[in-house]
Amino acid sequence: MCGISGFFQTGRKLQESNLIDMTNIQAHRGPDAAGYYFNESCGLGHRRLSILDLSDAANQPFWSADGKAVIVYNGEIYNFQEIAADLGMQMRTTSDTEVILEAFLKWGPECVHRFNGMFAFAVYKPESDQLFLCRDRMGIKPLYIYHKDGITAFSSELKGILALRPSIRLSLNKVAVRDYLHLGYVPEPLTISQEVAKFPSGSYATVNNDGLKIQSYWQPEDQIKSEIISNEAEAEKQLHSLLLSSVRYRMISDVPFGTFLSGGIDSSLVTALAQNLSEKPVNTFSIGFKESKYNESHYAKDVAKHLKTHHHEFIVGEQDALELIDKMTDAYDEPFADSSSLPTMLVSKLARKHVTMTLSGDGGDELFLGYGSYLWAARMAIPLLRTFKKPIGWLLSNHPDNRFKRAAHHFKYEDPDLMRSHIFSQEQYYYASTELDNLLKPAYRGSFSFHEGEFQKKLKRNLNVSEQQALFDLRFYLKDDLLTKVDRATMQFSLETRVPLLDYRIVSFALNLDPALKLKDGKSKYLLKKILYQYVPESMFDRPKWGFSIPLERWLNNELSYLIDQFASKEMCEKHRIIEFERLNKYIKEFKSGRTYLYNRIWQVIVLHKLLERIGLEQTS
Repeated sequence: MCGISGFFQTGRKLQESNLIDMTNIQAHRGPDAAGYYFNESCGLGHRRLSILDLSDAANQPFWSADGKAVIVYNGEIYNFQEIAADLGMQMRTTSDTEVILEAFLKWGPECVHRFNGMFAFAVYKPESDQLFLCRDRMGIKPLYIYHKDGITAFSSELKGILALRPSIRLSLNKVAVRDYLHLGYVPEPLTISQEVAKFPSGSYATVNNDGLKIQSYWQPEDQIKSEIISNEAEAEKQLHSLLLSSVRYRMISDVPFGTFLSGGIDSSLVTALAQNLSEKPVNTFSIGFKESKYNESHYAKDVAKHLKTHHHEFIVGEQDALELIDKMTDAYDEPFADSSSLPTMLVSKLARKHVTMTLSGDGGDELFLGYGSYLWAARMAIPLLRTFKKPIGWLLSNHPDNRFKRAAHHFKYEDPDLMRSHIFSQEQYYYASTELDNLLKPAYRGSFSFHEGEFQKKLKRNLNVSEQQALFDLRFYLKDDLLTKVDRATMQFSLETRVPLLDYRIVSFALNLDPALKLKDGKSKYLLKKILYQYVPESMFDRPKWGFSIPLERWLNNELSYLIDQFASKEMCEKHRIIEFERLNKYIKEFKSGRTYLYNRIWQVIVLHKLLERIGLEQTS
């Protein structure tokens, strides 16, 4: 919806010009209006993308009816009309912004339990000189925070806080670099800057002259109950009802909207439900590459035809994609190796010509066991495979087929407590923890920031290994990779995207669903598919899962080989003093000699060095 920024300070170091800079550097998030509030201790900035109430009356910063509080807000509260009725409000606008503010004044921080939506907002009360920050349950909307030397600054994107330099100093976070090379993204709460954190999802904070106090109000693991939902008929009925409710909420809009339709299970289900609830054909958008291996748009076209949507199919050539490479790596202010951000940006750019809001199917795989990594988690838990992991790994690594060589890396681990991140990293072709001490300079070696098992110790029931892997993904991969990817890619082109499958009611339901109703008879996402097949024939999905990908391995050997020469070079390694060039060069040589599955490891280093060249963080010894 928007971009927010601001700060609270006990001194007078930051000025209104700082506020304007950190707000307007996010103009792409909100091209429709800009607004600012500033006094000696607090600044609030807002860039608006108008979705509800398109009039100037709903511009932000927005003041409460009594003039005692002001808000800047990014997101959507879908049930705002019901909350307004509970408050007995005489609304001045038809926007959800004023409802959030009045709810906060009425109920305080506990108001967040009433909200169904995606949101990050800041409320300031001048009389008490106190700032309140909040982020939604699943972390759909981003929020970054800096807290040091009497300044607490926040922003929807890290670039907003980077814009405060040289008034503040920012240095490179060495642990974040190691985490990134293992996962392909920087996990919450870390950022690439030592002084900046990702504001934790499902949390709120108060900021005043006494400092910053953050409190959690909702976490996925706290939703797990001792009993599971195992009656298939009842589970199907309940899930179907929740899905319809969630999609209906997310269709509320004062601007044209559509759905991203890849032709896969999740996007097809969201589209089918939206079309079922709509009185006219829903806009649908798909993208494909002219190179046949990476073009699955005909599957989306078939689904759209069956559902009778108003379908927009974009078939792009390699040059269209290559032209966005720089924009792709620059849109993320942290190292971000998920190359599917490129087709996401392409489809967002093209969809924005027709609509201002879209629905996506993100979340289905993590909630209903859709990834191959969940099968790997089950395999790796087999005692016999654990016992003989070294000889199995040796045999696979000496197989002539690259698929077996890649699979060998699954068995090359040392710490079983890091099994979840290890499985993830190898499924994504990233660096295993055992590789990093050879790749990294001594100052960057050590442990990771995340503790895979800590948050699972307090669960009310034991999860099987596939469920544990999915919960790890829900806490980290979904939030800090997939949702980050969609937010930055869409907002680069001022397009809002809503995620119906991540309605907190559906998340809570899925976390307590019998895993036998997620993975049944070898079929993943069993219950989700059962509902989908009421709208679209099962035969349309009788094919392997492919994913939203680009031919990156081939590009790095051809059109993008210059990126290896420029950003994976000895000179670049010596300049940034993070990567041991000799080890990196070995990966490059192996990649060029035929081990093409190593492409993502090389891509990670390219992205890291390219980012550091752009944002220029200080390096400490």
